[in-house]
Amino acid sequence: MFLLLLAASPVGAAIPAEQEGCLDCHGGSLDDFTLASGEKLPLNVDKDVFAKSVHGETLGCTKCHPGKTNDHATGEIAFKTRREVTRAYYEQCKGCHFSNYEKTLDGVHFAVAAKGNDKAAVCVDCHGSHDISRPGQPRTRISKMCSGCHANEAAVYAKSVHGRASETSSDVPVCTDCHRAHDTVDPKGGALALRTPEICGRCHTDEKLMSRYGLSTKVVDTYLSDFHGMAATLSKGKQKGPGVRLAAVCTDCHGVHDIQRADDPSSPVLAANLQKTCAKCHAGATASFPKAWLSHYEPTPQKAPLVWAVQLFYKLLIPFMVGGLVLQIALHLWRVVVNR
Repeated sequence: MFLLLLAASPVGAAIPAEQEGCLDCHGGSLDDFTLASGEKLPLNVDKDVFAKSVHGETLGCTKCHPGKTNDHATGEIAFKTRREVTRAYYEQCKGCHFSNYEKTLDGVHFAVAAKGNDKAAVCVDCHGSHDISRPGQPRTRISKMCSGCHANEAAVYAKSVHGRASETSSDVPVCTDCHRAHDTVDPKGGALALRTPEICGRCHTDEKLMSRYGLSTKVVDTYLSDFHGMAATLSKGKQKGPGVRLAAVCTDCHGVHDIQRADDPSSPVLAANLQKTCAKCHAGATASFPKAWLSHYEPTPQKAPLVWAVQLFYKLLIPFMVGGLVLQIALHLWRVVVNR
């Protein structure tokens, strides 16, 4: 039986008889096995850690360790590296979790692995092996787990408004809220960027949630009604290759992992920083360029009164003109009928 390193956990519940039998040897009496690579493979599992896991009270050892790749009689192990062990056993998860396994086949991790990168994340890299807890308990564990491979992004996120708040609040997004868990999209493809209004909107259109922080729930509506939002809507489903902007979306202005409060001095949407932000797409943008944009404000007599007046004018003019045209056609048809 090949067991991976375990994290410490409080003592607790009982485990089935089969585990008791396996743990007679693998409960702490075996030395680590030295693989051909020189790496040490732990052969012991902490009984209390496993008992506290989601599988501890229900799953037998041989469900994941069927015995086809180990030989207890000779003590031989058919793997050269620790990574080979991990990749050999992750397939066992699909026996019980097939729907989630299928989703991984559409994810970026599987695509990277299919190209020969054996470091791409598989089930146990994210969930653990014998110390598996329920997903998102606690939520902070998700970001810490992702940091194992994505350390730079995790460090940036930890300093963002979401990352700082995630330590004390369950309201803010963690990695899987934006990237998804099993069918994680390749962020370099462009499809994820075009979905950011939808992703950000899950939280930022929730009135109950936004009321806790005094934030507007109109941000998505105002975005979709301006030029950027309309262009993004028309570009939905289209791709022009990595790095090519089809239209500005939330992350182009607010940042990706480094999002800050709008009034933070380092925020790219702070008035003092807007020229630089706009210039990413609009080369040569002057200091007055951002003034042509209403941000997420809705036109009112107090904010952008001229735009508000023009909108009101058209709201009155268009129904008047269309109504007059319909009336003219109706009167013309009536006259034709009467004069027969």
